[in-house]
Amino acid sequence: MTTIACRFTLLLAVALLVLGSQLTAGPRAAPYGLKKRVPWTTSRVVGSPDPPAPFSVELAFPHLEFERPTAIARAAGTDWLFIADRKGKVFAFPNDRETRDAGLVLDVERDIYGMAFHPDFAKNGYFYLFLTLRKPSPNRTRIARFTVTDREPFRADLDSHFIILEFPSDGHDGGCLRFGPDGYLYIGTGDGGGANDQHSTGQYLGDFLSSILRIDVNGTHHAKPYGIPPDNPFLNTPGAKPEVFAYGFRQVWQMTFDRETGDLWVGDVGQDLWEMVYLVEPGGNYGWSIMEGPQPFRPQRPHGPTPILPSIVSHSHDESRSVTGGYVYRGSRLKNLIGAYVYADYRTGKLWGMRYDGNEATVEELADTALDIAAFGEDHDGELYLLTHEEGRIHRLIDAPSTHNTSKNFPRLLSETGLFASVADHSPAPGVIPYSVNSPLWSDFAHKERFLAIPGDARIQYGDSNWRLPEGSVLVKTFSLEMERNNPASRRRLETRILTVEDRHWRGYTYLWNDAQTDAELLGKKSLRKTYTIRDAAAPGGKREQTWHYPSRSDCIVCHNGSFTLIGMRNEQMNRDHDYGGVVDNQIRTLNHLGLFDKPLSARYADLRKMPDPRDESQPIELRARSYLHANCANCHRYKGGGNSDFKLTYKLPLAETDTLNVRPLHGTLGVDGAKLLMPGDPERSLIYRRMAQLGPGHMPHVGTLELDRFGIELVRRWIESLE
Repeated sequence: MTTIACRFTLLLAVALLVLGSQLTAGPRAAPYGLKKRVPWTTSRVVGSPDPPAPFSVELAFPHLEFERPTAIARAAGTDWLFIADRKGKVFAFPNDRETRDAGLVLDVERDIYGMAFHPDFAKNGYFYLFLTLRKPSPNRTRIARFTVTDREPFRADLDSHFIILEFPSDGHDGGCLRFGPDGYLYIGTGDGGGANDQHSTGQYLGDFLSSILRIDVNGTHHAKPYGIPPDNPFLNTPGAKPEVFAYGFRQVWQMTFDRETGDLWVGDVGQDLWEMVYLVEPGGNYGWSIMEGPQPFRPQRPHGPTPILPSIVSHSHDESRSVTGGYVYRGSRLKNLIGAYVYADYRTGKLWGMRYDGNEATVEELADTALDIAAFGEDHDGELYLLTHEEGRIHRLIDAPSTHNTSKNFPRLLSETGLFASVADHSPAPGVIPYSVNSPLWSDFAHKERFLAIPGDARIQYGDSNWRLPEGSVLVKTFSLEMERNNPASRRRLETRILTVEDRHWRGYTYLWNDAQTDAELLGKKSLRKTYTIRDAAAPGGKREQTWHYPSRSDCIVCHNGSFTLIGMRNEQMNRDHDYGGVVDNQIRTLNHLGLFDKPLSARYADLRKMPDPRDESQPIELRARSYLHANCANCHRYKGGGNSDFKLTYKLPLAETDTLNVRPLHGTLGVDGAKLLMPGDPERSLIYRRMAQLGPGHMPHVGTLELDRFGIELVRRWIESLE
């Protein structure tokens, strides 16, 4: 074990003893925070404010599960399906819903982002992988060919590894491979860097980045292991790579050909405000980084040689955060979808169907799921499959069961939710329990009040690593802002956010408080921003303007996702004393006493995991900094967290196991020479610190905050300086 790992383990052990010293092993003489459980029976938070979606999802192959899959593909001449994953493995299985085993085809021990099978696979056994290579430097992308030796079950020979193409790329690698109806291989790439197209490659044709490449894997060339199609659009353009078919993409994430028309559709992941879907034509320029979809981004940058073409559809970040391109549905099982381009959002789980008549696009929301949809697949019959990355399962769309439309009954006012006895007094209803956390999320200077509502006699499914709340549970958080800095009496309630369990998934809603502070009204699907004047003696003229971001429903799900859905409702956050109106008690002790857990806790409260308050200077700075990062960053940066970087910031891990120390970042360096995620002793070259300390593109956390947390930035800076 490394010195840093040993030190963190020792610090954690000491902290658990110190922080738990106030809790006793046996019955406690002090009174419980609440004497007895009062059932919450007034809930009217039922259903959704939106009409029911026309489709739902189900497992397509209920017996199969994979580890972080990235691509699903079919191969000519066989009815089997193939899966590739981030760990470098390729699997194959027969297209049978009851299949129970997926055989290992190949293990390349490198990240796989894309996979495609040669049109003549039945004869030559060729398939192609899009690989990312991090060692040795520089970081790069490789397109490689492999050959299958055995059939059904399929096996490939690692020695058949043949490099087709390799080029530098350091983040936003793209990753899609598709053979077109013309028999050529199409390769989707990203801009190869971090934020803002830092290498200005979007409009540059002299490299392979920000492009769709088109090559002839059956052809010949005097210096390349492939041919250049003679009708490639930039074949005779001075300074251009002849492989470029189209350009101006930020991060091509899944492209497909319509099997009926041959049209090429692309999902392009945006940065600031937009996610785009493009219909690609030869020589097309799709704008990045002069444009981001419909929005000017860096209009002063040099322009490529062809005009910028518009997206067919652009989704704002109110409803989409990371588009996953799909397919035009040409199957027969879902009659109402035939001819629609079906695509999704990785972060929010939404699915859309888009129809385009050549002039105008119409978009319908097909389903609102909790799935992290990373790729779509299509079998030989044109039926679609949805591949989830962290969950590692294969799903398919089905017609939604007929349900009564309850959207009209969903509470439009906070006073209609049944959560408060008096909304104006912010007094909770009987059975609604106040709580607090050890390490609160930074929320732009806001003061927060939290409540837990468990319906009837339902109970929490307790786990040391996760608490699962029953159907109909609601978590409540009210945000108030001081209109005069450091004057609590000047607080004004801005919003109350609720999370509720609906059909085993969490849904988030925002209620905006009125000026009279008597009630709050439900915000629609989209986000909202308002600017307030704050009296602040430290500001020029004694005043400053602060913009507050009221989150969209999609914003809520970006953070409250997967197994980490409840960021605060866990041992490490809840294991603390809380003032229940004059009676102070440990929260877990109180909840256990009330019988809110599915089984009584047998462990001593002192033995349960607990994080320190980052502002508690009696605790070691390493524990305080790790606690802060856990609360503010680990919802994405953890195992199966949905973040597209591999490091982990969960508090329970020794630092040496977080994959941050002296690790080169995957998504650009912000222009910092020799940057690492964490460089001990050097905050200025540590990108975790640098991203915290800047606003705008590249800032972390990237959701829910418009102001810098000076305390947190300084805490993390001092901690990095202290690392040996």
